Amino acid sequence: MGADRAVAPGQDAEAGWPRDGTEGHHDIALVDQDGTQVAKLRISGDSAGFHALIELLNRHGDSTEDPIPVAIETPRGLLVAGLRATGRQIHAINPLVAARYRDRGSVSRAKSDAADARVLANILRTDRHAHRPLPDNSEVGQAVAVLARAHQDANWDRQQMINRLRSHLREYCPAALAAFHGAGKPGLDSPRARVILTAAPTPADAVRLTRSQLRALLKHGERPRCGIEAEIERLRTVFRADYLRQLPQVEQAPGHQTVALVRQVDAACLSVTQLAAATEEAFLAHPDADIITSFPGLSVLSGARVLAEIGDDRERFADARAMKAYAGAAPVTRASGRSHVVVARTVKNQRLASAGHMWAFAALRTQAPRAHYDRRRAAGERHTAALRNLFNKLLGCLYHCLQNRMPYDPERAFTASAALAA
Repeated sequence: MGADRAVAPGQDAEAGWPRDGTEGHHDIALVDQDGTQVAKLRISGDSAGFHALIELLNRHGDSTEDPIPVAIETPRGLLVAGLRATGRQIHAINPLVAARYRDRGSVSRAKSDAADARVLANILRTDRHAHRPLPDNSEVGQAVAVLARAHQDANWDRQQMINRLRSHLREYCPAALAAFHGAGKPGLDSPRARVILTAAPTPADAVRLTRSQLRALLKHGERPRCGIEAEIERLRTVFRADYLRQLPQVEQAPGHQTVALVRQVDAACLSVTQLAAATEEAFLAHPDADIITSFPGLSVLSGARVLAEIGDDRERFADARAMKAYAGAAPVTRASGRSHVVVARTVKNQRLASAGHMWAFAALRTQAPRAHYDRRRAAGERHTAALRNLFNKLLGCLYHCLQNRMPYDPERAFTASAALAA
């Protein structure tokens, strides 16, 4: 975890610790309401360190009824989970924000974990109202967040492996790319491609495949929609076409690497499948699942990604505008003197913004979102801006529906109602 700083301003004390590169310890600072440091401590990142921190807080007025809040630069980890279980407020302070506060107390650019812990404590002492605590998501909501993010990461890992395999095949086996990669092709991650590439990793091996061998491979891997016999003839035609070739012995060497890469793609595809099933199961058990999936463009998996990022703490966002800003759907206005510019928001939750882009794109299949998108395009907006505006609209509707525990209603969502346009 690193040398973390936590800040805990309470009745008459606040505590803080930072997160840098060390994994073995955390520096704690406790300050009173006048900014005087009343205690400091270096703890380990294990159970003993956690109990030492709780004991320190207890000695300075911490109680179940009035727990001392904590500021820290990271919102994750076992130590944070333990502190959240005590019922206290935890404020995750962005390291960039903490760096600005550090400059208020010193211009020498000196830095240490102990000093950073004191800075975090003073941030809560002076500006606690400006820093929202970590959301109080339910246990199911937290589980959905972990699984949905893991599934998204697994998808990215799989795509990275596919890109490596594609680049590798381009160097010595263009026939495989012609057979499986490109528009209208099954894809290098398809069971069909993986089975055949494992059995015939070189152009010479692919040319020698007989009809009966291809038939057995296709039955084992994946039955094509066009029919097995038609696919056999297509593959034989592709494999026997004229391509540039490496020398025979040189050609065998990358074939071994292809088999290794295909095995990695197999593992990546299996991870995606298993995580998708676990994510769907956890999401469908959540009480917000029916409301979220009632929206056009949101499937079970994409709905799980949205829930993972917005959480289920109804007090997390002050209003719909706050949620839109967090997602990057709301634009940013920069006005100074005669200059007045409205630009897309760059500081945002990237995962939610990515899920929102796909959500808005998928929602174009339904009438009301499509009409809204077409109006924005007719007004002169580019495709990306119109999609972002549609996401902004849908996100405002989602906030309204979750707050009022009601499903999506297209007639109310896409009217000029000021309540839903917020």
